[in-house]
Amino acid sequence: MMDTIGGLVAKRKYERPDFLHERCTPEAYYRWLDRKADAHCKRDRKRGNPAATREAYMIAIHQAVLASNGLDAYTGQPLAWELISTYENNASRLGKRDYKKQFAQLPTVDHVGDGRGKPQFRICSWQTNDAKSDLSEEEFLELCRAVVRHHTRV
Repeated sequence: MMDTIGGLVAKRKYERPDFLHERCTPEAYYRWLDRKADAHCKRDRKRGNPAATREAYMIAIHQAVLASNGLDAYTGQPLAWELISTYENNASRLGKRDYKKQFAQLPTVDHVGDGRGKPQFRICSWQTNDAKSDLSEEEFLELCRAVVRHHTRV
């Protein structure tokens, strides 16, 4: 069965999860999913994955959203799904750091691995993804442990 969303035809497999019904519209969710899949697929092709397809990325990102249950995969904190597709580059240029801070809990897509194999993702906040950068999960967790150890010394 097919749904028409914002002039796009979306397969039911990309239907907005139940936990997002009060957080964002189906159009906003599909637009976000489509744009994230396109961006990550293009980036991975440039990084040496010629087998990357937009469809595989749509499926993998949607599965990561479902697995997240709306929470950051690393912190367990709720994500601000109502913010998807609201970021404005011009407002960011004007507001700089203060503007970006408002989007700390914006859901983003984090790669599991280097992007050269089968697409695997986790959903986390922009703040978490920014802090994690290109670290592996284990490297990121070790960095977090080091920060906590440093600040909890007696």
